[in-house]
Amino acid sequence: MAGETVIKPDLQFVHQVIASGGDTVKKCYQCDTCSVVCNPTPDAKPFPRKEMLQAQWGQKSVLKDPDIWLCHQCSDCTVYCPRGAKPGEVMNALRKMCIQEYAIPPQLAKMVGDSRYLLLLIAFPVLLLLGVLKFLGTIGVNVGEHGEKLIHQGIALPEGTIRFAKLFPTLLGIDFVFVPAMFFAVAVLALGVMRYWKDINEASPFKTKVEGNLVGNLIATLKDILMHNKFRLCETTYPRSTNHLFVLAGFIFLAIVTGWGFLNEWVLHHESPYFLFSPIKLMAMVGTAALLYGIFNIIKSRQANAEQAGLGGYYDWLFIYVVFAVGATGLLSWVFRLVGIRILAYPTYFLHLTSVFFLFFYAPYTKMAHMVYRTAAMLYARMSGRGF
Repeated sequence: MAGETVIKPDLQFVHQVIASGGDTVKKCYQCDTCSVVCNPTPDAKPFPRKEMLQAQWGQKSVLKDPDIWLCHQCSDCTVYCPRGAKPGEVMNALRKMCIQEYAIPPQLAKMVGDSRYLLLLIAFPVLLLLGVLKFLGTIGVNVGEHGEKLIHQGIALPEGTIRFAKLFPTLLGIDFVFVPAMFFAVAVLALGVMRYWKDINEASPFKTKVEGNLVGNLIATLKDILMHNKFRLCETTYPRSTNHLFVLAGFIFLAIVTGWGFLNEWVLHHESPYFLFSPIKLMAMVGTAALLYGIFNIIKSRQANAEQAGLGGYYDWLFIYVVFAVGATGLLSWVFRLVGIRILAYPTYFLHLTSVFFLFFYAPYTKMAHMVYRTAAMLYARMSGRGF
């Protein structure tokens, strides 16, 4: 028959969708309620109905569908689904699988998404930082007020005024570990997104060509993301958009603080700690407060809407708790330093560095990568006339 399309279901792919958190995908009977109640979806070829069908039929090409990233998982579709198919959870599973498909190496992406490997993933930054301490000679000896080494007595904490640079000197300690980790994460994300951009332009189900000014459209897309314009169209979990804004603002403020501190140490040679009410400290306090306020409310919101919208799986909660750990350990290490509790300040600072490393080194494989992949998909949608 002319024009017929032969569909070859990939049952292994269906099982992967189910194992990745889309365990309700088979409940969908294509009533289209999800697409009708979704406010952000475009009028032409709306999501998530077509993605649910593709996932049910084992069509791996759905991972190249940019619409899985236009979904903000506001869960309106899940609430109104008459069959309890939870399209929002399925779309989230597809995004997780998309990251695994394009991340390098894919094995590490699968490990990050699997709770069985959590202790191993945590052990890597812990052992790495302990190795750096051993290499620097700041573990196994006491360090005096002016950095002089005192007597050997196993694992010892620096003496005198609490200065975290005694534990990890900035240039040879912190930057020696975190700068390469940053370059690794940026390189993996860039390679993954470039491969994804190539595929959605060549293999998109819409067969549309991107047009217009790339830079101008990218700026407009980033503005939509920063203001959460599409997210604010959601109804069921509307407060999440505000909470996400707080988390995003916290990240932006703390990124500025990190860059500022890097400039002070490397170029201006101003050593920390800084004056309590110095601009860099005030910005750090505002950023930490925004981050913790936002992530705490995200946790409360998810738990409050669990029955309607779904609680989310391990992949979601891993990112949430890592962000919370970054903010909480950063705040506590600062508080313990101010009040002079040495026995708590240094270990908490070590935990803070561990959680920060975990957050950024594994960023290409966690929900943090959503920021980049969603940006690419929204840019494609804008430039191909998809109504975004």
